[in-house]
Parts: sequence; structure tokens; C-alpha cells
Amino acid sequence: MAPNKSSFTPPLLLFLSSFLLLSFPTQAAFNITRLLGRFPEFSTFNTYLTQTNISVGINRRQTITVLAVANSAMSPVTGKSSDDIKNILRLHVILDYYDLAKLHKLTNKTALVTTLFQATGQATEHQGFLNVTESSNGDIVFGSAVAGSPLRSRLLKPVASQPFNISVLQISAPVLAIGVGGVVTVPPSPPPPSGQPAAAPVPEGAEATPPPASSTGPPAMAPSAEPPAPAPGAGADSPEAYAPAGDGPASSPLGPVADGSIEDTPRVEPASGTTKIAIGTYLAAVIPFMSILLSII
Repeated sequence: MAPNKSSFTPPLLLFLSSFLLLSFPTQAAFNITRLLGRFPEFSTFNTYLTQTNISVGINRRQTITVLAVANSAMSPVTGKSSDDIKNILRLHVILDYYDLAKLHKLTNKTALVTTLFQATGQATEHQGFLNVTESSNGDIVFGSAVAGSPLRSRLLKPVASQPFNISVLQISAPVLAIGVGGVVTVPPSPPPPSGQPAAAPVPEGAEATPPPASSTGPPAMAPSAEPPAPAPGAGADSPEAYAPAGDGPASSPLGPVADGSIEDTPRVEPASGTTKIAIGTYLAAVIPFMSILLSII
């Protein structure tokens, strides 16, 4: 007796469904360049991420935290070579998701977190790790985990988040580590900001002096002594070169939203309709192939 066609259909459909899911390219959950592009106060930091290809590695991660620095605080980084800037920026990319709620729930109010610089294989003496601590007044501060390094980068505010894929946090000063990016010494922690003095009154009939115009673009990076950065997807910033985060398993984007999330924090917009169009086109090409296989069986 000839076998029933229907007995072969479910396994065949299961195989084809698995083939479609595995072969379809994975879409990036976010784009750090576009995300920071909505905030002109981070234009220098954002431009350096793009010029050094750090942005490519960030976009290919599934779970990550970026410590962004405003233009007004980037002076310790500007003027360095492209390689030095690249290594300093790697210290601002934490290989796990941290938002305000998670930072305020640290065990013993302190933790060592893994950065992108640790994945390069160049790190020594804890250079690839950051010390994050909640101080007695409730401030969250970051600093290099190298012995003797000050905690000089204070958390100012959340910039954007997409639990549990990406969190962008603004810090008060760049994170510096001795021996990384040409840094020889790390300045001490700056004092907390004080109230601004009141402006002097303008005499009656006199016009107020307008503030000086500021440049929106970052200073040019000094030429690098090493070969140009590899193409996107290659080197330590590609997904193949990332070391797994040592401070806990990556959270699933389908997990529950962390308690205490800031509701007014801008969310990263999901992928556009291009993904849906690509899926439709892909299925249109595969369905005839499925029909032929089913008719043969």
C-alpha cells in the first residue's frame, strides 16, 4: 500500500520552516548612530564612534550599555590619535544591560563590569573592567578597575533605553584608564557641580552680549601610526571577537521590564517596515519551491 502523502507533510513543513528562520538574516535591534543623532549634545562622542567603527560593533550586540559623554566634557579625548580614541571609547561600552533600576540594586552597592576593551586581548591589570559604585549620597560613579584609579565619572541621567537590548547613560566625564589610549595619569574626581552665579544685570538701554557660537563638530583626530581600522565586521569590534560578559547572563529582550524604569526615557524605535517587505519577498520565492516538493511526495 502506498504511503499516505499527509504523513510526510508535517515533517517537511517543519524542515522548511526551520530553514526559513535560520537562513533569514538577523536585523539589528538598534542603531547607536541614529539614536545618538537625536541628541546634538553628544555629536562629538557620536562622530568618534562612527569614525573608529565602534558603532558597528555596538549595533551587532544584543545586550549592551553605552556611557555617553557630552561635547562639553570631551576635552580629555579630543586631539588624540584614532587608535587612542578607539581604545578609550571601548571603555565606554559595557557588555551587559544596565539601567537606573539595576544600578541601584548592585550587591554591596558596587560591581566590576566588563567593557569592550577587555574583548580586544590588549587589557592588563583590570584595564578592561570598570568599577561602578553607588556612593553614600546615592550617586552612581564609574571609574577604571585598575588599582588606585579614581571614580571620576558620575552618572547624570539616562538618555535612551530598550530593555533589555541597549541602555544609553550620560556620565559627567570620560572614563580613563592608565595605559589605555595613551593615558599616563588619571585626573582626580572633579567636585560636584555647584550653583551657577547670577548674571550681572544689563544696564538700561544696553543690549545683552550674545553667547559665543560653539562648534558642533569634533576636532579632527590625529593620524594613527597603525594601519587603518578594519572593515566593519572585522577585528575586535566584530561579534566573533567579543568575549562573553563576565558579570551575569545576558537578559532576553522578551523578559519583563525592570522595576523602576524611567517612563520618560526615550525608547529606541523598532526596525522599520523594510524587514517585513524583505520577509514577504523571501517567502514569495520559497513558497513555489515548497509546492513542488509537496507535489513530488
